[in-house]
Amino acid sequence: MELQMIEIYVPNNDVETFKEKAEAFKVINVWRTRTNDQISLFKVLVEKQYTEDILDFLETEHEFSEELHAFLYDISTYLPRVDDEEEEETKIASGEEEEEDDSVEITRASRHELYNVVESASHFSVNYRWMLVLSSLVAAAGLINDSAAVVIGAMVIAPLIGPFTALSFAALLGDLKLMHRSLLTSTLGIIIPLVIAIGFGLIFDVPLSSTEFISRTEVSIMDIIIALAAGAAGALSFVKRVSEALVGVMVSVALLPPTVVLGMTIGAGEWGMVITPLLLVLVNIHAIILSAILVFWLTGIKPINWKEVQVASVSRVAALIFVSIVIVILAVVIFFVSQNV
Repeated sequence: MELQMIEIYVPNNDVETFKEKAEAFKVINVWRTRTNDQISLFKVLVEKQYTEDILDFLETEHEFSEELHAFLYDISTYLPRVDDEEEEETKIASGEEEEEDDSVEITRASRHELYNVVESASHFSVNYRWMLVLSSLVAAAGLINDSAAVVIGAMVIAPLIGPFTALSFAALLGDLKLMHRSLLTSTLGIIIPLVIAIGFGLIFDVPLSSTEFISRTEVSIMDIIIALAAGAAGALSFVKRVSEALVGVMVSVALLPPTVVLGMTIGAGEWGMVITPLLLVLVNIHAIILSAILVFWLTGIKPINWKEVQVASVSRVAALIFVSIVIVILAVVIFFVSQNV
């Protein structure tokens, strides 16, 4: 059982009203402390799956919104220990079991937590730029030397999962400002490795003897499946807030090496080899975005204000239709290209 603590600072004049409305939520325990003559502090211990309901209430309840402040913390341990079996028996005794079974969802972090993470990932920060440059240099060297270990090392340090996750998240919520910033950061995340790889292609011959390089000049329908799985894995790790390191490698598998191969073929003037890595990069980008949007949607991430819901509905549908059409077109092209090779 994953637990979280919400600290809520409520004006003393609104305490009784707040307590009355807050009783509807499923919490494990609540503590109240009167901090001064104006403010009372409520500490609410809650299961992670119910955190978003409370935060949505705090965000939309305008009676408290201007004066109230809330902070969210993850709880690593709690004594006395909350036993899942005892809690399940309590639910059965109170008749709540059927209600819980009707809405089985993946336990995830709240939308508020996730938004803070994607907002940070959408920025074209100094750290992001340096990690891109270094991972691109390492990837190019690994492809030239035909070293799988070096290429994998490049994928480990490539920070590509963040902005693409932010872009998918923004498209689902209809947040145009976040979407534009994420799109710019994601685009630069492809352009920087591409430019560096073009430089390598101008200096070095295309390493036709490198199996690591040649494998990225071949494309098939299976690559679409790999990219869809990579995007879904990245999105699931994100919503559950588990370590993104390994799934970040998956996203980089789909994006970084093909981009570097594309740049090296362009730099070397091998125009006959450009089409397959280009297709690979394009299909991987759109497949990752599509699967991430679907995962976010299916895990119940959505805005709560009426106007935001309307914008998000249009944004989500438009994004899904556009990305799906592009993937279908690319899949058809890949099919004919693979038949003619």
